[in-house]
Amino acid sequence: MLPRRSSALALLLALHFVSGSCAPKCQAPERTCDFVCDCDGCVDEQDCGYSGRGFTCDFEASEMCGWTDQSLNAAVYSWQRRQREGNALPDSGPTSDYSTGTAAGSFVGVSALTAGSLSTAVLISPEMKQSSPTCRLRLRYFLWDSGHVGLGSTPLWASILRNNSQDTVVWRPEATSIRGWREDTVFLGRIPTGFRIVLHSRRSLGQRGDVAVDQLEFLDCALPLPPDGLECPQGMQLCGRGGCVEQRQLCDGSDDCGDGTDEKTCDQYRVCDFEQDVCDWDLRSFSKLKWARTNQVNISDVDPLKGPGRDHSNNSATGHFLYVTVPDGGLTSDWAVFQSPRLEPTNISQPCKMVMYTHQFGPRSGGLSVLVAGREISPVWQRGGALGDVWVKAEVEIVEDSIFQILIVAAVRNFAYGGIAVDSIVLSPQCRLSSGNGTSPSLPKPPKGPCAEPDKMCDFHSDCAGGEDENKCGDFSSTNGSSGWTDASIGRQWWVLHKNETAKEEYLYVSEALGQQLTEAQTRTPLLGPSGPACNLSFDFALTGNLDHIGHLSVRLIDSLLGMRPKLWEFSGTTGTVQGAWLHVDLPIGVRRDRFQLAFEARAMKLPPDANIKVQNVHFVSCNENYFPASPTGLSCNFEDGLCGWYQDHSGDFDWAVMDGMDHTVGIGRSLVVDMWSPSLRGAFGRLVSYTQLPVASDHCLSFFYKLYGPNTGTLSVKLLSNDGYEVVIWTRSAAQGNVWHEAHCPVPHQLTNFQLVFEAARSGFDGRVAIDDVAFVEGPCAAPRVCSFEGQRCGYSSSGKVQWLHRSGRTVTLTGPETDHTLETELGFYMLVNTGQNFLPSGATSVLNSPVRQGNAKTECVHFWYHMGGANPGSLMLYMKPVKGERVKIFSDSLDQGDVWRHGNSNISSGLVDWQLEFEVVGAGGKDTHVAVDDIFLSAHPCKDGGSECSLERGMCSWSNTQNVNADKLDWELTSQEAESHYPTPADDHSLGTEKGHFLFFPSSNRTAAYENAQLLSPHLPPTKGTCLKFWAYKPYSSDSQLRVWRLSQGRLHQLLVVSELGGPWKRFDVNITSAQEYQIVLEGIKGTSGVVALDDIEYTDGVNCGNKDGLTTSPKGDMNGGVAAAVVVVLLLIGTLIALLVYYLRTRQMANAPTGPPPPCSSVGDSFSNEVYEPKLTQDRVIIPVVQNHPMAAGFNNVPVSADVRERVV
Repeated sequence: MLPRRSSALALLLALHFVSGSCAPKCQAPERTCDFVCDCDGCVDEQDCGYSGRGFTCDFEASEMCGWTDQSLNAAVYSWQRRQREGNALPDSGPTSDYSTGTAAGSFVGVSALTAGSLSTAVLISPEMKQSSPTCRLRLRYFLWDSGHVGLGSTPLWASILRNNSQDTVVWRPEATSIRGWREDTVFLGRIPTGFRIVLHSRRSLGQRGDVAVDQLEFLDCALPLPPDGLECPQGMQLCGRGGCVEQRQLCDGSDDCGDGTDEKTCDQYRVCDFEQDVCDWDLRSFSKLKWARTNQVNISDVDPLKGPGRDHSNNSATGHFLYVTVPDGGLTSDWAVFQSPRLEPTNISQPCKMVMYTHQFGPRSGGLSVLVAGREISPVWQRGGALGDVWVKAEVEIVEDSIFQILIVAAVRNFAYGGIAVDSIVLSPQCRLSSGNGTSPSLPKPPKGPCAEPDKMCDFHSDCAGGEDENKCGDFSSTNGSSGWTDASIGRQWWVLHKNETAKEEYLYVSEALGQQLTEAQTRTPLLGPSGPACNLSFDFALTGNLDHIGHLSVRLIDSLLGMRPKLWEFSGTTGTVQGAWLHVDLPIGVRRDRFQLAFEARAMKLPPDANIKVQNVHFVSCNENYFPASPTGLSCNFEDGLCGWYQDHSGDFDWAVMDGMDHTVGIGRSLVVDMWSPSLRGAFGRLVSYTQLPVASDHCLSFFYKLYGPNTGTLSVKLLSNDGYEVVIWTRSAAQGNVWHEAHCPVPHQLTNFQLVFEAARSGFDGRVAIDDVAFVEGPCAAPRVCSFEGQRCGYSSSGKVQWLHRSGRTVTLTGPETDHTLETELGFYMLVNTGQNFLPSGATSVLNSPVRQGNAKTECVHFWYHMGGANPGSLMLYMKPVKGERVKIFSDSLDQGDVWRHGNSNISSGLVDWQLEFEVVGAGGKDTHVAVDDIFLSAHPCKDGGSECSLERGMCSWSNTQNVNADKLDWELTSQEAESHYPTPADDHSLGTEKGHFLFFPSSNRTAAYENAQLLSPHLPPTKGTCLKFWAYKPYSSDSQLRVWRLSQGRLHQLLVVSELGGPWKRFDVNITSAQEYQIVLEGIKGTSGVVALDDIEYTDGVNCGNKDGLTTSPKGDMNGGVAAAVVVVLLLIGTLIALLVYYLRTRQMANAPTGPPPPCSSVGDSFSNEVYEPKLTQDRVIIPVVQNHPMAAGFNNVPVSADVRERVV
């Protein structure tokens, strides 16, 4: 046996060796993670810090694209893959991820930090192969100081880590706190060996998720690929490793080939990388501020904000460069210069060409200029301000007919961090050393100093006598306005100003540049503003040429505090083939509280003459921050023709949008909306702000119509903003309110100072719509509202009697009262409360809550309200209808302590034509620590249903309500009709009317919320019963994978009554018998799937009468009649069984004759029919199983399911 075993072992080893050697060559180690897809499906580029053909990582997969946390003290501070938690707006971290824009999306964020001492969290990528000089990483990051403890100086930065090499800093975003995702680019550059990317966060205190990253995209990182043929295209040079580079990339101080062959034949060039010394360059200067040869290690290897982080030549912290910044002793001179040796004269056919790489980073970077000192000193190149955390290639051609020197001058500002560095200077062979002395150049006249302070330059207001402070700001209507645009491009295209004085023609156009990066061309204004609400950017643009797609053009705003903002406007394609194909744009800029820059960004598919991108007639219109245009209607607005006296608050995360075809005014007009389901929407808040209003001596009323629609919408609030910036909520609504317009009234008390009003949409959810229309702001008190939740206001209710009613919230109640309100079911929600304890309201004493007086109505109306009575002997609550003339009429009363629950009350009101008001009267009973509270008073225009038990949903949700308890559900049932619905799939008609106009409740499934989240619809509290019948109609097509469940909720426990997983087809009716020894509520619960819809209609419960139409409250007969009754029951059951058998036979025969040809639908726990059996408790199962009986008589659509009281339950 031993030889046979040895042979088998040898065979296995051979097979293993063969299988290993047959691994695809495209997945060889040297070909993986090199930014090139060598295998089908790009499997060689998986989990490389990115995954797949797009070289992106969105952190949705648990593997995190290979990124791992390697924090030294992970128990204290670390990176974690996270999702937003909970349905409410989080107190820290992002409101959603960036990639999907929902709570279900994932991102990587830091843990909470409470140590109090500096700690660093470290996130490291897998090893990637070498990268090209154009390699960059675009990412989205989140920095928010939610705990108001300070972000610190370095809450986030990135570095590259090479084997046996020091960590090299490559990215340092501005440490400003913003509650929103931001976009930035990390320029990785040429890395000749394998490397890892490291993300660091250093803080001493902070909340969970306040530093986060998401959506990584690696761009243009691969080295040049071999050409398809044997030779490179014309104008290209073959690299030693097989790729091709452009001729202009030869001898430019950058390894573009990836093997150095493009820099090997450069003996005639004068190259200085400053690794050994400063070569021929002279650092002596008349200025007190000096350039210095140094490296990052010498500057700082501890503080990532100091220095450029790396040199250009080696892309490492140990590489040398020339650097200037604010000295440790402070800034005594704001400029520094170094110069070349003397050079021989040149001519236009053989100019001296200089290539250099500059790093202009942070607010200390004032700009860099190249001057030529021959007979005179004249500028030949300049780049203003900061260009980012990147080495930028600059190329300068110099033509000078006398001996000259090149002067490189830096301007430095006295700010917190940053500086200017220069490296890898290359002089072409035409830059020949001169032995002559030349002539002493005459110094240029210094520029005239500004006539205004820097913050008043370009603020849309002339502060100087001749308006010089607004002359070079980018507005073409000024004499030198067009010269205010400064090119900030770092790539191979840039913006050029064309100006023809004779033809009076000037425009900006995109042209070829000599930069290295493959980024868009960008030109910027100086710092502008602040601006007012009417500010607009007006311009004409043209994308012309013979191509079908010329390129794209966009406008971006760069906020001095918030940084780079999302694009304001974008155009892609072509405006025509001829040069005159101009289009006009009026782009709202609106209120910007901080200084900002505007930028045109563009990329052309081809350059002139094949394609042209141009911009002309640029103007800033009505931008002064104190200009408020007159609105004939003031704040009253139907939004048919603009925003009237309102403007978008751009300091928020998103804007309100004007929507056509859905308004309250005419039905087909315009309204303002925020679509929470929009995939492009990011952030937490969108705010619409009124123009500043002067003080008012009398009360005013703000009325409007609104929609809060969808299963996971958020909150709409109205706020009063005082002159000192203090905000007060005067009205708020949240959760699903139905796909119908509701009217709201907000009393605005008299104001002694200037004030503003604010509509704020808070995005706690991701699947719904908020809309407003027909806003009116008028003098005088508001009409009595039909709905009052007491959130932010008392709605005109007043108190009288022994004790005052209090406008309270759960958080402020210290002795007695509900833990939460009814509206929001949180401690923050408000209600009206009266303390009824003996020490507040003695026995027999009264306290009354009076409503505003309402106009009489000939029709009967129904008042709904929720009340809370707590403690032993809380007293009695009575509701009266009090006519203005005549005696009051009692319409409701209760006097029991019924636990810590809100209860529903309602009653009809018939006032004739006499004006009337409501009186909620409480009479004390001598209790201790007792109370009575009232919330959510609603006056319906229709009579109450008997017991509130029948609900066709045509007049609202009756006594049914969505719970707002975040521990019970995350979503809401929504009221709509097929006619009104334009976003979600719904039934073709309702059940009540059988038309598209009829209403129903529905619960959709969409990718905007996570699967298996739920929505609970609650009945009022119902008394104990020996038999109550719940009847409802349900719609659930086969395409829907959602579930519908029915529960009985009593004493905090849910008892499952019914599960509907599969239904299919049209509306079907369900009858469920309910018994309960305790007070209870009925719960209709939707469980979200991945697609489809569940809908409900015609919900009815017959309190005390079971589905057999028998009185569930009666008891069984006693005495010697029991035997006769039992015999009678047996006979009746036998007769019923015979009839059922005959009916089953008949239905089976008919169904077989009419059976469809397709496969039968899948069965479910409920199916299309039910056995007439009692549910039995099976506590070990996850769901109730209901036997399916084929061809049961109930298959016609009527399902009678008796249910015992001891059915399966769960604690809530």
